[in-house]
Amino acid sequence: MRSLLALATASMVSSVVLGQVGSAAAQLAGQYPFALTHEGQMLGAVEGEVSSFKGLAYAAAPLGLLRWRAPEALPESSEMRTAYDFGPACLQPAMPQASEDCLTLNVFRPFGVDGPLPVMVFFHDGGFVTGTANDPLFDGAKLAQAGIIVVTVNYRLGVFGWLAHPALAVNAPDGASANYGMMDQIAALRWVHDNAAAFGGDPSNVTLFGSGSGATSIALLMLCPQARELFHKAILQSLPARQGVPSLQEAEAIGQRVFSLVARDRTTSDPRASDTRMLLAAETLLFAKSAGSFGPVLDGRLVTEDIASGFGAAHESRIPLIIGSNEDETSLVDEPDLKEELRLAGESADRLKSLYPGISGKPAELAARLYTDRVFTEPARFLARLHAATGAPTYRYRFSYVGEAQRANGDGGHGRELQFIFGAQGVPGASPFTRADRELAGQLRSYWTNFARSGDPNGAGLPRWDATSQGERLLQISNDRVWSGDDDWSDRLDRLERRSPKG
Repeated sequence: MRSLLALATASMVSSVVLGQVGSAAAQLAGQYPFALTHEGQMLGAVEGEVSSFKGLAYAAAPLGLLRWRAPEALPESSEMRTAYDFGPACLQPAMPQASEDCLTLNVFRPFGVDGPLPVMVFFHDGGFVTGTANDPLFDGAKLAQAGIIVVTVNYRLGVFGWLAHPALAVNAPDGASANYGMMDQIAALRWVHDNAAAFGGDPSNVTLFGSGSGATSIALLMLCPQARELFHKAILQSLPARQGVPSLQEAEAIGQRVFSLVARDRTTSDPRASDTRMLLAAETLLFAKSAGSFGPVLDGRLVTEDIASGFGAAHESRIPLIIGSNEDETSLVDEPDLKEELRLAGESADRLKSLYPGISGKPAELAARLYTDRVFTEPARFLARLHAATGAPTYRYRFSYVGEAQRANGDGGHGRELQFIFGAQGVPGASPFTRADRELAGQLRSYWTNFARSGDPNGAGLPRWDATSQGERLLQISNDRVWSGDDDWSDRLDRLERRSPKG
């Protein structure tokens, strides 16, 4: 009944708005938000103070001959579509309901607020092999309530998004043979640029934000000429920046192994005809041997250098940047090994205990802290220093806050800040908020949305956040307070930096 009513009310106004692509704001059809994009007339839904448009296709489905090709733009249309439900997640082994037909995004905007409004685009984590923008944890409603257009993006994952093989370049219009997931991200940003105004958004004020592999994607996009004009600010959360990007040759060797595993199931020499189940099985097998089997590669087109090298040469976009990490970046599935961490850090256990005086000295806790600093904390400081040296406004943070309901357990902390930024409660991965949790979440969202508006996170009622110059000033967000000051971890981070590759 709801869909029939929506279509009926929309039909009464379609003749009025048809042909007004790029209007100042999403219009209303009865009680339903209405936006005219290049791909058609979109009818959304309203919940509370926020309207949403879910499952919007930003490119043609990458099926059949379009598998492992650059995403193709959809034709312009005047067709009316409802946008009440998420599209499918991108195909991944642990999610049987996922699909290759997944190049969709979701838009959240404040209901009844005139634009043009700042736009925030979120790329999810998952190591480039798992995850989805449709996760309830990433509901953009709370951020949208602050007067922001929020866009969450699905992009191809695993073997479908990051496989590299020379055979894929044959007859490809662009000659590409890798980085299809990154092509999707750029296509989504082009869609945002072309259609933001239809939802009341400002295409000249776009901020990208993401955690983990989402942050890695954004940092690489900052180095990518094809994406440079499509966004204007960036927030990098928990970016493992020292991890190098594999060469095309290394990635193609993995691609060769994938196709050798699925070759016996193929009845054609065209790799695009490979059986989906066999491809997922090959991905699972190779990922079990090496977690970095699928992800961005140095293809010489979209990715020409790794992040540390690119920032070191000041090749990135000189845009306002927030960058930081969590005090604990471990997860439940990836517990670091102390012996391996000591080897990588080049330190003795006794020396490390002196550098980490506040911990218990238990091997697991020491390994977790060392892993966090080596992979996340020191790289964030390193990149903050490099980016600030270009003259671009740069703000660094460290998130140490633990929700009150979580303080009694030892869960890993990677991605913990996301619940507070999105304000999610009552969904998987989100613990109940106390009053103190809600207050902290409100502060964090204010910093993020202030930054999206102006490139400066500061605002009325918030503790001052000083910009960094040499990488030492940062905002510290702890259980006790939020304050800006010099980094009291500098000594141990200096030791790690001297032993870290510079790209």
